[in-house]
Amino acid sequence: MATTISADVLVIGFGKGGKTAAAILGRDGKRVVLVEQSDQMYGGTCPNVGCVPTKMLVHLSGRRRGDDPTQPYYERSVDAVRDLTASFRAGNYDALNDPENTTVITGQAAFVDPYTVVVGTGADQVRISAETILINTGSEPIIPDIPGLRDNARLLTSTELIHTSTLPGRLAIIGGGYLGIEFAAIYRRFGSEVTVFEVSPRILGREDADVAEAATKILTDEGIRFVTGARVVEVRDATVEYEVEGARHTIEVDGILAASGRAPATGGLNLEVAGVRTAARGAVEVDEYLRTSQPHIFALGDVNGGPQFTYISLDDSRIVLDQLTGEGKRSTADRVAVPHTLFMTPPLATIGLTEAEARAAGYRIAVARENVADIVAMPRAYVVEETRGLMKFILDLDTDQILGAALLSVDAQELINSVALAMRHGITATELRNSIYTHPSSTEAFNEVLGVTVHNSPQ
Repeated sequence: MATTISADVLVIGFGKGGKTAAAILGRDGKRVVLVEQSDQMYGGTCPNVGCVPTKMLVHLSGRRRGDDPTQPYYERSVDAVRDLTASFRAGNYDALNDPENTTVITGQAAFVDPYTVVVGTGADQVRISAETILINTGSEPIIPDIPGLRDNARLLTSTELIHTSTLPGRLAIIGGGYLGIEFAAIYRRFGSEVTVFEVSPRILGREDADVAEAATKILTDEGIRFVTGARVVEVRDATVEYEVEGARHTIEVDGILAASGRAPATGGLNLEVAGVRTAARGAVEVDEYLRTSQPHIFALGDVNGGPQFTYISLDDSRIVLDQLTGEGKRSTADRVAVPHTLFMTPPLATIGLTEAEARAAGYRIAVARENVADIVAMPRAYVVEETRGLMKFILDLDTDQILGAALLSVDAQELINSVALAMRHGITATELRNSIYTHPSSTEAFNEVLGVTVHNSPQ
């Protein structure tokens, strides 16, 4: 006989935003039910198939010595990643499965009306009704529509690749965005021959040319082959056929990673039955408060079509909680100076406007830029033997505010957070330059770089 549960809040999906909101609402005494379709995804994408395992692979691939046998070292690395993600998964489940207030149910949820979902079938079916529903089902890899690709035995998604124990000797990556570049850097360091196919004229097309060129040189010097302006036209067994400037070429590979982005995961939810509207590529339509077309239903994280970052999903939970238990004022419009990091080695962290964007917007700007190898005030780069890269700031000549930055350097993923804080709170470039930082640290590079004005460019 089917089980019926009545809850105050139903959370569909165990992602960062959903689990954070569930934990807080549960502690506040709400009856919360969290439904996750897979027991391998407790905690969401980040600790299972996203940030945590991939960044651990970045770390482990960088530790491989030249005389380490590639396959055994890779197998040990994958095993270490599995152990870590398993412990995170168990911890997430235990933290949320509290019989008093929060219950975790495993299975696919499907709406039967705007306030009710069913999980499972037959005698095992669970019917859950709630006054408030949070959709947090995340996103899933996109497989490009290339003849022969979808059914090819060598096709891998990012999720599948990090779980395979066999290192591809020759890896083709379709897509030169953040995902493709990160995996290219990881697997090249593990010992794979890596070729990246990118349809645009260059990789990192949004970045200024000098930043993109510096990053590309680091990656190509490590042995990664980029084929830009390329269109993959067909895959046959181990052969990838591609076209550049009208000419056809082929390459033989052992593995093919589809890195063409991710789409919101809404399949099977029966959102139309709930009256929840979706937009392009299946994203759930939301307003600035993350309410869907049904005011009692919210969508958090990748599923709402916003930026696909764990920290955005976390901020989504703050917006929703403010709607449910706070003043109801917080919204997505409050987000300013949100940083991003590409975890190549060294990492590339960016924020705000590029030089080209600032010029196009009509700002009177100054550009402060210096190669890491030339930054005297950054001995840490020499201590850790990583002097590649550059730091670049775009400054407003009229206000001394930081308009944007690109940090391609050791510790860039941490440095960018200080820049973001400065931008959000109106701290000037002069203040950031003249601040006191620990020594030796990477942050003290700001003391020097922000005083190295490459050029001013009044409009």
